[in-house]
Amino acid sequence: MAAETSQTLDRGLRVLEVLAGTPGGLTITNLAAEVGVNRTVVYRLVATLEGHGLARRDAAGLVHVGLGVLSLARGLQPVLRELAGPVLRSLAEELGMTAHLTVADGGEALAIAVVEPTWTDFHVGYRVGARHPLGQGAAGRAILLGRGEAQPGTDGYVETAGELQAGARGVAAPVTGVDGLEASVGIVTLGELDARTVGPLVVAAAGRVAARLA
Repeated sequence: MAAETSQTLDRGLRVLEVLAGTPGGLTITNLAAEVGVNRTVVYRLVATLEGHGLARRDAAGLVHVGLGVLSLARGLQPVLRELAGPVLRSLAEELGMTAHLTVADGGEALAIAVVEPTWTDFHVGYRVGARHPLGQGAAGRAILLGRGEAQPGTDGYVETAGELQAGARGVAAPVTGVDGLEASVGIVTLGELDARTVGPLVVAAAGRVAARLA
């Protein structure tokens, strides 16, 4: 027997999904067409979402995702860190390089988990909360790769050198197959880096993170 579900909640979540995928906003009429319900129902749903800060209307009457979704997203970060942590630790210790999990936050890449190796004399310090444009650095480029907006160097990973810090080299791979998540797993180091060896290990680590989050 199928589990009972709430039709109203389902419709509200569909409204949020449609708005999240439409950065320019939608009219109530267009939103109703996208969700497949009448305008009156959408008006009520939008009003409820506005009350919780999850939707907003601009001066032109277009409906957008509200800033309240940021609080929900921040609440998810500790869960992501906990689940990805063991994989990042294994990767950092195996390679002697700093490993990180990075997510897309608007047009930026946001580092939400960083693990430094314990046995090296020197390694790159990388701060949780560090941000940079998606188009710069291996972590951001890997997220774009996961979107299909960038070409991999080879075998599903991205390699960069000196884009965010002089002398630093990075390799990252997208975390794929997790609904609603745009993320990458990567490493960063100073000096020489054999991407042909490191790349497949990073890709495998990204796959293990995806499996733990699925």
